[in-house]
Amino acid sequence: MKSIVILISGRGSNLQALLEARLPCRIAAVISNRADAAGLKIAQQHGIATHIIAHQDYSDRDAFDTALAASIDHYQPDLVVLAGFMRILTAQFVARYRGRLINIHPSLLPAYSGLDTHRRALHDGVKIHGCTVHFVTDDLDHGPIIIQAAVPVLMNDTAATLAARVLHQEHRIYVQAIRWFCNGHLSLSAQGKVLLQRIEQPGCTLIMPGLE
Repeated sequence: MKSIVILISGRGSNLQALLEARLPCRIAAVISNRADAAGLKIAQQHGIATHIIAHQDYSDRDAFDTALAASIDHYQPDLVVLAGFMRILTAQFVARYRGRLINIHPSLLPAYSGLDTHRRALHDGVKIHGCTVHFVTDDLDHGPIIIQAAVPVLMNDTAATLAARVLHQEHRIYVQAIRWFCNGHLSLSAQGKVLLQRIEQPGCTLIMPGLE
């Protein structure tokens, strides 16, 4: 059975979804850069080891990433999962875990990388928004895409209502991506291409607003 380490910074909603999914893997540890991250309590309630590597205790990003990697490597995980981990990782850290470091981002990448994605989408008037699971590279939020989910943007949406609709899909597709990995169906090629061993589903088109 494969093992994973999950990195968090906040409330841990994606962590909660992963725990409830009963994935075919062992969650070896949850690590946070913030001592007040609510997700730490969720992990502890499930008997999962937790660690705090506070970024402000280190002089620079390299020193922080070195300490973080040492904590991760103690568990020798097959996969490192970023679940609301709000730190930009150095190129050296990313290279260390190439092909086994994944992230979920609240937009349909490559659109709206970075922060404040829902407000930006509303400002631009897009009609379809969503979320993306991807392998992490040193090109922030632009690593090879594993799976995406799209949601309609409604006329009266606020950033909060749109975020809630996207978050529901985050919980679905992150579970799926990790299940694929744990079952040996997902990998990253030497050329940086996502390799996914699964049956392709018939295509469908999402049009928003709908046609009359």
